[in-house]
Amino acid sequence: MHAMYRPKSIRVMDSTLRDGSHAKAHQFTADQVASVVAALDEAGAPVIEVSHGDGLGGSSFQYGFSLEPQEHLLAAAQGAIKHAKLAILLIPGIGTAEDLEMAHHYGVGVARICTHVTEADICEQHIQMAKRLGMEAIGFLMMAHMVSPEELCEQGRKMESYGADCVYVVDSAGAMTPYDMRARISALREAIGIEIGVHAHNNLSFSVANSLVAMEEGATCIDGCTCGLGGGAGNTQTEVLVAVLDKLGVDTGIDTFKIMDVGEEIVRPIMDRPQIIDRAGLTLGYAGVYSSFLLHAYRAAEKFDVDVREILLECGRRKTVGGQEDMLIDIAWELNQKKLAAPR
Repeated sequence: MHAMYRPKSIRVMDSTLRDGSHAKAHQFTADQVASVVAALDEAGAPVIEVSHGDGLGGSSFQYGFSLEPQEHLLAAAQGAIKHAKLAILLIPGIGTAEDLEMAHHYGVGVARICTHVTEADICEQHIQMAKRLGMEAIGFLMMAHMVSPEELCEQGRKMESYGADCVYVVDSAGAMTPYDMRARISALREAIGIEIGVHAHNNLSFSVANSLVAMEEGATCIDGCTCGLGGGAGNTQTEVLVAVLDKLGVDTGIDTFKIMDVGEEIVRPIMDRPQIIDRAGLTLGYAGVYSSFLLHAYRAAEKFDVDVREILLECGRRKTVGGQEDMLIDIAWELNQKKLAAPR
Protein backbone atom coordinates (compact mmCIF):
# COMPACT_ATOMS: atom_id res chain seq x y z
CA MET A 1 0.00 0.00 0.00
CA HIS A 2 1.24 3.49 -0.84
CA ALA A 3 2.75 5.17 2.20
CA MET A 4 0.61 8.29 1.77
CA TYR A 5 -2.72 6.44 1.76
CA ARG A 6 -5.28 8.40 3.76
CA PRO A 7 -8.76 6.97 4.43
CA LYS A 8 -11.88 9.10 4.61
CA SER A 9 -12.75 7.82 8.07
CA ILE A 10 -11.26 5.95 11.02
CA ARG A 11 -13.07 4.27 13.90
CA VAL A 12 -11.55 5.36 17.21
CA MET A 13 -12.17 3.01 20.13
CA ASP A 14 -11.71 4.60 23.53
CA SER A 15 -10.10 2.41 26.19
CA THR A 16 -9.82 4.93 29.03
CA LEU A 17 -11.98 2.76 31.29
CA ARG A 18 -10.12 -0.48 30.53
CA ASP A 19 -6.44 0.22 29.84
CA GLY A 20 -6.74 3.19 32.17
CA SER A 21 -7.71 0.74 34.89
CA HIS A 22 -4.04 -0.31 35.08
CA ALA A 23 -2.96 3.25 35.91
CA LYS A 24 -5.77 3.46 38.50
CA ALA A 25 -4.75 0.14 40.10
CA HIS A 26 -8.24 -1.05 39.02
CA GLN A 27 -9.98 1.34 41.42
CA PHE A 28 -12.61 2.91 39.15
CA THR A 29 -15.98 3.41 40.83
CA ALA A 30 -19.30 2.84 39.11
CA ASP A 31 -20.03 6.57 39.38
CA GLN A 32 -16.74 7.40 37.64
CA VAL A 33 -17.49 4.89 34.89
CA ALA A 34 -20.94 6.38 34.34
CA SER A 35 -19.54 9.92 34.22
CA VAL A 36 -16.76 9.09 31.74
CA VAL A 37 -19.00 6.94 29.52
CA ALA A 38 -21.68 9.63 29.33
CA ALA A 39 -19.09 12.27 28.40
CA LEU A 40 -17.38 10.08 25.79
CA ASP A 41 -20.75 9.15 24.33
CA GLU A 42 -21.77 12.80 24.11
CA ALA A 43 -18.48 13.62 22.37
CA GLY A 44 -19.23 11.04 19.70
CA ALA A 45 -16.90 8.16 20.62
CA PRO A 46 -18.24 5.18 18.61
CA VAL A 47 -16.87 2.42 20.88
CA ILE A 48 -16.18 2.65 24.63
CA GLU A 49 -14.37 -0.17 26.42
CA VAL A 50 -15.02 -0.98 30.09
CA SER A 51 -13.25 -3.79 31.96
CA HIS A 52 -10.65 -4.56 34.59
CA GLY A 53 -7.26 -3.69 33.07
CA ASP A 54 -6.66 -7.37 32.32
CA GLY A 55 -10.19 -7.82 31.09
CA LEU A 56 -13.21 -9.67 32.42
CA GLY A 57 -12.21 -11.93 35.29
CA GLY A 58 -8.99 -10.01 35.85
CA SER A 59 -9.83 -8.98 39.41
CA SER A 60 -7.51 -11.25 41.44
CA PHE A 61 -4.40 -11.43 43.62
CA GLN A 62 -2.30 -11.84 40.47
CA TYR A 63 -3.52 -8.77 38.61
CA GLY A 64 -5.01 -6.60 41.35
CA PHE A 65 -8.53 -6.49 42.70
CA SER A 66 -11.16 -4.17 41.25
CA LEU A 67 -12.75 -1.73 43.66
CA GLU A 68 -16.22 -2.74 42.49
CA PRO A 69 -17.50 -5.90 40.79
CA GLN A 70 -17.36 -5.91 37.00
CA GLU A 71 -21.15 -6.23 36.87
CA HIS A 72 -21.52 -2.89 38.68
CA LEU A 73 -19.18 -1.13 36.25
CA LEU A 74 -20.89 -2.59 33.17
CA ALA A 75 -24.33 -1.75 34.55
CA ALA A 76 -23.19 1.83 35.15
CA ALA A 77 -21.85 2.02 31.59
CA GLN A 78 -25.02 0.52 30.13
CA GLY A 79 -27.11 3.11 31.97
CA ALA A 80 -24.99 6.02 30.72
CA ILE A 81 -24.50 5.08 27.08
CA LYS A 82 -26.89 6.31 24.40
CA HIS A 83 -25.22 6.06 21.01
CA ALA A 84 -21.87 4.27 21.24
CA LYS A 85 -21.19 0.55 21.35
CA LEU A 86 -20.02 -0.85 24.67
CA ALA A 87 -16.92 -3.05 24.51
CA ILE A 88 -15.02 -5.38 26.84
CA LEU A 89 -11.67 -7.14 26.74
CA LEU A 90 -11.35 -10.84 27.58
CA ILE A 91 -8.15 -12.87 27.89
CA PRO A 92 -8.89 -16.62 27.59
CA GLY A 93 -7.83 -18.32 30.80
CA ILE A 94 -8.56 -15.19 32.82
CA GLY A 95 -12.04 -14.45 31.49
CA THR A 96 -14.52 -17.28 30.91
CA ALA A 97 -17.53 -18.08 28.76
CA GLU A 98 -19.72 -17.10 31.71
CA ASP A 99 -18.03 -13.69 31.82
CA LEU A 100 -18.80 -13.19 28.14
CA GLU A 101 -22.44 -14.10 28.69
CA MET A 102 -22.59 -11.69 31.61
CA ALA A 103 -21.17 -8.89 29.45
CA HIS A 104 -23.74 -9.61 26.75
CA HIS A 105 -26.46 -9.31 29.40
CA TYR A 106 -25.25 -5.76 30.13
CA GLY A 107 -25.47 -4.70 26.50
CA VAL A 108 -21.86 -5.21 25.41
CA GLY A 109 -21.71 -5.27 21.61
CA VAL A 110 -17.95 -5.57 21.01
CA ALA A 111 -15.83 -8.38 22.44
CA ARG A 112 -12.08 -7.88 22.16
CA ILE A 113 -10.53 -11.32 22.61
CA CYS A 114 -6.93 -10.91 23.66
CA THR A 115 -3.99 -13.34 23.47
CA HIS A 116 -0.23 -13.17 23.49
CA VAL A 117 1.00 -12.70 19.93
CA THR A 118 2.03 -16.36 19.59
CA GLU A 119 -1.13 -17.85 21.12
CA ALA A 120 -4.04 -17.04 18.82
CA ASP A 121 -5.10 -20.68 18.87
CA ILE A 122 -6.45 -20.35 22.43
CA CYS A 123 -9.12 -17.83 21.43
CA GLU A 124 -11.12 -19.85 18.90
CA GLN A 125 -14.04 -20.77 21.17
CA HIS A 126 -14.24 -17.25 22.63
CA ILE A 127 -14.39 -15.56 19.24
CA GLN A 128 -17.00 -18.05 18.05
CA MET A 129 -19.05 -17.58 21.21
CA ALA A 130 -18.96 -13.81 20.83
CA LYS A 131 -20.28 -14.20 17.28
CA ARG A 132 -23.06 -16.54 18.46
CA LEU A 133 -24.09 -13.89 20.98
CA GLY A 134 -24.34 -11.36 18.16
CA MET A 135 -21.26 -9.38 19.17
CA GLU A 136 -18.57 -7.92 16.98
CA ALA A 137 -15.49 -10.06 17.65
CA ILE A 138 -12.04 -8.48 17.59
CA GLY A 139 -8.82 -10.48 17.87
CA PHE A 140 -6.23 -8.66 19.99
CA LEU A 141 -2.59 -9.76 19.48
CA MET A 142 -0.58 -8.47 22.45
CA MET A 143 3.18 -7.80 22.56
CA ALA A 144 3.29 -7.71 18.77
CA HIS A 145 6.86 -6.41 18.79
CA MET A 146 8.10 -9.83 19.95
CA VAL A 147 7.58 -11.62 16.63
CA SER A 148 8.39 -10.99 12.98
CA PRO A 149 5.76 -9.60 10.61
CA GLU A 150 5.49 -13.08 9.06
CA GLU A 151 4.76 -14.71 12.42
CA LEU A 152 2.24 -12.00 13.20
CA CYS A 153 0.44 -12.71 9.94
CA GLU A 154 0.20 -16.40 10.79
CA GLN A 155 -1.55 -15.55 14.05
CA GLY A 156 -3.81 -13.00 12.37
CA ARG A 157 -4.92 -15.57 9.80
CA LYS A 158 -5.90 -17.92 12.63
CA MET A 159 -8.09 -15.24 14.22
CA GLU A 160 -9.70 -14.52 10.87
CA SER A 161 -10.41 -18.23 10.36
CA TYR A 162 -12.16 -18.36 13.75
CA GLY A 163 -14.58 -15.65 12.64
CA ALA A 164 -12.97 -12.44 13.92
CA ASP A 165 -14.26 -9.25 12.31
CA CYS A 166 -11.00 -7.39 12.97
CA VAL A 167 -7.46 -8.17 14.10
CA TYR A 168 -5.52 -5.72 16.25
CA VAL A 169 -1.76 -5.23 16.30
CA VAL A 170 -1.13 -4.43 19.96
CA ASP A 171 2.09 -2.71 21.00
CA SER A 172 1.62 -3.64 24.66
CA ALA A 173 5.17 -2.65 25.59
CA GLY A 174 5.22 0.60 23.64
CA ALA A 175 8.40 -0.84 22.12
CA MET A 176 7.73 -0.31 18.41
CA THR A 177 9.16 2.41 16.23
CA PRO A 178 7.18 3.58 13.19
CA TYR A 179 9.40 1.31 11.07
CA ASP A 180 8.32 -1.69 13.16
CA MET A 181 4.65 -0.74 12.98
CA ARG A 182 4.68 -0.11 9.23
CA ALA A 183 6.25 -3.50 8.53
CA ARG A 184 3.67 -5.36 10.61
CA ILE A 185 0.55 -3.57 9.40
CA SER A 186 1.67 -3.73 5.78
CA ALA A 187 2.30 -7.47 6.00
CA LEU A 188 -0.96 -8.13 7.83
CA ARG A 189 -2.94 -6.12 5.28
CA GLU A 190 -1.69 -8.50 2.59
CA ALA A 191 -2.36 -11.57 4.71
CA ILE A 192 -5.98 -11.10 5.86
CA GLY A 193 -9.19 -9.80 4.37
CA ILE A 194 -10.80 -8.30 7.47
CA GLU A 195 -10.32 -5.01 9.30
CA ILE A 196 -7.06 -4.20 11.06
CA GLY A 197 -6.71 -2.17 14.24
CA VAL A 198 -3.81 -0.75 16.23
CA HIS A 199 -3.41 -0.29 19.99
CA ALA A 200 -0.32 1.75 20.88
CA HIS A 201 1.46 2.70 24.09
CA ASN A 202 3.55 5.83 24.47
CA ASN A 203 6.61 4.51 26.31
CA LEU A 204 8.92 5.65 23.48
CA SER A 205 6.73 8.66 22.60
CA PHE A 206 5.57 7.01 19.34
CA SER A 207 1.91 6.23 20.06
CA VAL A 208 0.32 8.85 17.77
CA ALA A 209 3.03 8.42 15.11
CA ASN A 210 2.59 4.65 15.15
CA SER A 211 -1.18 5.05 14.91
CA LEU A 212 -0.83 7.29 11.84
CA VAL A 213 1.64 4.91 10.20
CA ALA A 214 -0.79 2.05 10.82
CA MET A 215 -3.56 4.10 9.21
CA GLU A 216 -1.39 4.79 6.17
CA GLU A 217 -0.86 1.04 5.77
CA GLY A 218 -4.55 0.21 5.95
CA ALA A 219 -5.60 0.03 9.62
CA THR A 220 -9.16 1.32 10.02
CA CYS A 221 -9.52 1.10 13.82
CA ILE A 222 -7.32 2.99 16.30
CA ASP A 223 -7.42 2.82 20.09
CA GLY A 224 -7.01 5.81 22.33
CA CYS A 225 -7.35 6.80 25.99
CA THR A 226 -8.34 10.28 27.09
CA CYS A 227 -5.40 12.01 28.78
CA GLY A 228 -3.38 8.97 27.62
CA LEU A 229 -4.65 7.19 30.76
CA GLY A 230 -3.32 3.64 30.48
CA GLY A 231 -0.57 1.20 31.38
CA GLY A 232 3.07 2.29 31.42
CA ALA A 233 3.64 5.83 30.16
CA GLY A 234 0.10 5.77 28.78
CA ASN A 235 -1.64 5.15 25.50
CA THR A 236 -2.35 7.09 22.35
CA GLN A 237 -4.13 10.15 23.72
CA THR A 238 -7.66 10.15 22.31
CA GLU A 239 -8.06 13.91 22.13
CA VAL A 240 -4.67 14.37 20.44
CA LEU A 241 -5.40 11.58 17.96
CA VAL A 242 -8.81 13.06 17.10
CA ALA A 243 -7.35 16.55 16.64
CA VAL A 244 -4.59 15.24 14.37
CA LEU A 245 -7.02 13.19 12.28
CA ASP A 246 -9.31 16.22 12.07
CA LYS A 247 -6.40 18.30 10.71
CA LEU A 248 -5.74 15.57 8.14
CA GLY A 249 -9.37 15.58 7.02
CA VAL A 250 -10.04 12.07 8.36
CA ASP A 251 -13.50 11.73 9.89
CA THR A 252 -13.82 10.03 13.30
CA GLY A 253 -17.33 11.15 14.20
CA ILE A 254 -15.86 12.58 17.41
CA ASP A 255 -16.15 16.29 18.19
CA THR A 256 -12.60 17.57 18.65
CA PHE A 257 -13.38 20.21 21.28
CA LYS A 258 -15.80 17.98 23.18
CA ILE A 259 -13.25 15.18 23.49
CA MET A 260 -10.73 17.74 24.73
CA ASP A 261 -13.26 18.69 27.41
CA VAL A 262 -13.76 15.04 28.39
CA GLY A 263 -10.05 14.71 29.03
CA GLU A 264 -9.58 18.02 30.82
CA GLU A 265 -12.78 18.19 32.88
CA ILE A 266 -13.83 14.58 33.49
CA VAL A 267 -10.82 12.27 33.28
CA ARG A 268 -7.89 14.35 34.51
CA PRO A 269 -9.49 15.02 37.93
CA ILE A 270 -9.80 11.28 38.64
CA MET A 271 -6.24 10.38 37.61
CA ASP A 272 -3.90 9.26 40.38
CA ARG A 273 -0.85 10.74 38.62
CA PRO A 274 -0.12 12.37 35.26
CA GLN A 275 0.77 10.08 32.36
CA ILE A 276 4.36 11.03 31.64
CA ILE A 277 7.35 9.30 30.11
CA ASP A 278 9.48 9.02 33.23
CA ARG A 279 12.56 6.80 33.45
CA ALA A 280 10.58 3.71 34.39
CA GLY A 281 8.00 4.24 31.63
CA LEU A 282 10.76 4.84 29.11
CA THR A 283 12.54 1.68 30.25
CA LEU A 284 9.39 -0.35 29.54
CA GLY A 285 9.57 0.63 25.87
CA TYR A 286 13.35 0.37 25.70
CA ALA A 287 13.36 -3.14 27.19
CA GLY A 288 10.13 -4.30 25.52
CA VAL A 289 8.22 -5.01 28.74
CA TYR A 290 4.44 -5.27 29.13
CA SER A 291 3.17 -1.81 30.05
CA SER A 292 0.88 -2.94 32.86
CA PHE A 293 3.96 -4.14 34.79
CA LEU A 294 4.76 -0.56 35.77
CA LEU A 295 2.97 -0.25 39.12
CA HIS A 296 3.92 -3.83 40.05
CA ALA A 297 7.57 -2.99 39.31
CA TYR A 298 7.45 0.16 41.43
CA ARG A 299 6.09 -1.82 44.39
CA ALA A 300 8.72 -4.55 44.03
CA ALA A 301 11.52 -1.97 43.71
CA GLU A 302 10.43 -0.22 46.88
CA LYS A 303 10.02 -3.46 48.82
CA PHE A 304 13.49 -4.77 47.96
CA ASP A 305 15.33 -1.43 47.64
CA VAL A 306 16.47 -1.88 44.05
CA ASP A 307 16.32 0.30 40.94
CA VAL A 308 13.02 -0.19 39.12
CA ARG A 309 14.90 0.01 35.82
CA GLU A 310 17.01 -3.02 36.71
CA ILE A 311 13.83 -5.00 37.36
CA LEU A 312 12.37 -3.99 34.00
CA LEU A 313 15.59 -4.66 32.09
CA GLU A 314 15.69 -8.16 33.56
CA CYS A 315 12.04 -8.66 32.58
CA GLY A 316 13.04 -7.73 29.04
CA ARG A 317 15.98 -10.16 29.07
CA ARG A 318 13.68 -12.95 30.26
CA LYS A 319 11.05 -12.03 27.63
CA THR A 320 8.28 -11.87 30.20
CA VAL A 321 4.71 -11.53 28.97
CA GLY A 322 1.36 -10.47 30.37
CA GLY A 323 0.31 -12.77 33.19
CA GLN A 324 3.79 -13.05 34.69
CA GLU A 325 3.48 -10.13 37.09
CA ASP A 326 4.47 -12.41 39.98
CA MET A 327 7.96 -12.74 38.46
CA LEU A 328 8.67 -9.13 39.37
CA ILE A 329 8.92 -10.09 43.04
CA ASP A 330 11.35 -12.91 42.24
CA ILE A 331 13.48 -10.64 40.06
CA ALA A 332 13.53 -7.85 42.65
CA TRP A 333 14.54 -10.31 45.41
CA GLU A 334 17.35 -11.73 43.24
CA LEU A 335 18.63 -8.23 42.48
CA ASN A 336 18.52 -7.38 46.17
CA GLN A 337 20.55 -10.47 47.04
CA LYS A 338 23.18 -9.58 44.45
CA LYS A 339 23.32 -6.06 45.84
CA LEU A 340 23.85 -7.35 49.39
CA ALA A 341 26.52 -9.81 48.26
CA ALA A 342 28.50 -7.26 46.25
CA PRO A 343 31.85 -6.14 47.74
CA ARG A 344 31.75 -2.78 49.47
